[in-house]
Amino acid sequence: MINRDEFCALILAAGKGTRMKSDMAKVLHVLEGKPLLYYPIEAAHRAGAQKVVVIVGHQSDRVREAFPDPDLVFVEQKPQLGTGHAVMQAAPVLKDYRGLTVILCGDVPLLKTETIRSLIRNHQSVGAAVTVLTTEPPGPHAYGRIVKNDRGDILKIVEHRDATEAQREILEINTGIYCVDTAFLFAALAQIKNDNRQKEYYLTDIVEIARREGVKAHAFLTTDYIEVMGINTPEELEKAGEYLRKSTSGRV
Repeated sequence: MINRDEFCALILAAGKGTRMKSDMAKVLHVLEGKPLLYYPIEAAHRAGAQKVVVIVGHQSDRVREAFPDPDLVFVEQKPQLGTGHAVMQAAPVLKDYRGLTVILCGDVPLLKTETIRSLIRNHQSVGAAVTVLTTEPPGPHAYGRIVKNDRGDILKIVEHRDATEAQREILEINTGIYCVDTAFLFAALAQIKNDNRQKEYYLTDIVEIARREGVKAHAFLTTDYIEVMGINTPEELEKAGEYLRKSTSGRV
């Protein structure tokens, strides 16, 4: 039986981050005196995660050394074959867990604890199997678009390069952050395939699997697009630092 009042956090932190113009793993780049990965770990703990699992890959030893907290569980993704493949690596740790799994990104440091809590509450209230945290960033971008029906259920997530002109007009995009019923998550991951140009396993495929199986895939919108900004370049790292310095509310 699912316990929808408890959750574990799964943080994706295996990427190399080549656009950071550095050999250092992306999640170890420093933001206001702390590595990027510190922030989603801290947010997950504050939100009440029973367990925090970190998927590591590039420079995994250095990442582990930077976070000696014995309560953290590290799982290695090797080789790195996409986001779906990354989450699959946590199956030995989480597949029998009865609570929810909240999937976070190690390079998204500004996500607020209250947003995680709101995501979980929304997931619970609508009875979803998977809830995707979404936002509406301004200006041109290349993020995956959220295609929904009139009830707000997600039909699919379309990558920018695969989107039609009409789909590219959709404002709502995927942040890469999810709340998922754990049993559904790993059952769905067992079904995803890598028949795409990148030969990778995409986590986004679990949305279409949910629709196919007749369970709810839901979108939960955060209006603060900055808090879900991924850090991919030194310029974005500096922008995140400015955001933190200007924030008067703190991390709640």
